[in-house]
Amino acid sequence: MAKVQALADVRAPEARLREPGKRMRSRLLDAAVELFKARGAAGVAVAEIAAAAGAYPSQVTYYFRTKEALFVEAACREVLYVARQAEAAAAGARSGSDYNRRLVETVIGAPGLALFVEALSLTRRRQDLAPLIERTFERLHAEGDRAYAEARKRRGWSQAEDAATVARRFWTLALGVALREGATEASVAEAADEMMALLRPHHAPPLAPVAGDR
Repeated sequence: MAKVQALADVRAPEARLREPGKRMRSRLLDAAVELFKARGAAGVAVAEIAAAAGAYPSQVTYYFRTKEALFVEAACREVLYVARQAEAAAAGARSGSDYNRRLVETVIGAPGLALFVEALSLTRRRQDLAPLIERTFERLHAEGDRAYAEARKRRGWSQAEDAATVARRFWTLALGVALREGATEASVAEAADEMMALLRPHHAPPLAPVAGDR
């Protein structure tokens, strides 16, 4: 027992030393994401991120190596936040179409989704950052799968397709619509309507309510 206690005593100071590093990393991400939302990756300098976080430029490179790596991590974090917000918004939906509408209105036009689209483009040139993108897709699909399966069971909705396929289709459509919105003069409302149209029955939607579900 004394030996176990001694090991705990040794590790505790190490853990305490890591805490400031975690906080600084989080501060840099928080500061960076607000700047990236306003100006995109190309429009923000490392020195600006450091100043906004109350840090030094060398700390940005220490924790993230490059501005591009920081951008991709920030974008991945933001799109996961968007996914959680969408799940919360859709939790009270009474029908399949209402569920879709709540998801779409939360996701389409969200700055976090636009950042993730930009991160996908950047990663084509920086394949070393691809694993983070891949892990983010895995989490988006897994969380979407779980949330949809729970909603379907709770509301008694029937659906021929499995939840995993539904989750993948939703995010594929969302990213495609967001990319088109960013490349054209389409408004957020128009983009949301376009996605809702793609989710309707003749486009194999994610939800098909049972009889009596209106």
